[in-house]
Amino acid sequence: MNRLIGTAAAVLVCSALGAFAQDTTMSFFVTSANPGKGGDLGGLVGADAYCATLAASAGITGKTWKAYLSTDAENAKDRIGAGPWFNAKGEKVADDVASLHSDKNNLTKQTALDEKGNAVNGRGDKPNQHDIMTGSKPDGTAAPETCGNWTMGGAEGAAMMGHHDRMGLNDSAEAKSWNSSHASRGGCSVDAFKGTGGAGLFYCFAAN
Repeated sequence: MNRLIGTAAAVLVCSALGAFAQDTTMSFFVTSANPGKGGDLGGLVGADAYCATLAASAGITGKTWKAYLSTDAENAKDRIGAGPWFNAKGEKVADDVASLHSDKNNLTKQTALDEKGNAVNGRGDKPNQHDIMTGSKPDGTAAPETCGNWTMGGAEGAAMMGHHDRMGLNDSAEAKSWNSSHASRGGCSVDAFKGTGGAGLFYCFAAN
């Protein structure tokens, strides 16, 4: 009887540990490239699909991927699930939505990796690609600059950008913001993004 009780207790402990074990497979990344049309991502549906395609190319399946992008009708912070989120190396970048949009997040040039686990060029690198499209304010709600809700890729419109490396021209909060530093200049084309230090990249999060 004692042996049966002990066995049952061991099973329960193992089950509990398994339930609390965190999945540290990649659930966050910066896109390694723009799909090709600048700010025209085919709207949020196209952006989400691109995130899923890149994740699958990296061998990550079974997750629902969402682009960290805001539109007139949807806030980026409301799209990405509850967290926590891990990069391609299993490093946690944030516990939840609140910490992601606070000083408690772990988003830096060293952790904001692409889907392949590679670092993304930042300020001081050539070319600088630290401008990441978000269309968002610091709290993750929609900014006015969304490249026409991610349907514009020419000389019109603008995109609100964040700095994945948390670096800018000065020490202001905006310059160090990962999601809301400044708007692009000269439109929504890839060439326009290059003018301020970007390549039309954006953040992808697993919502499950």
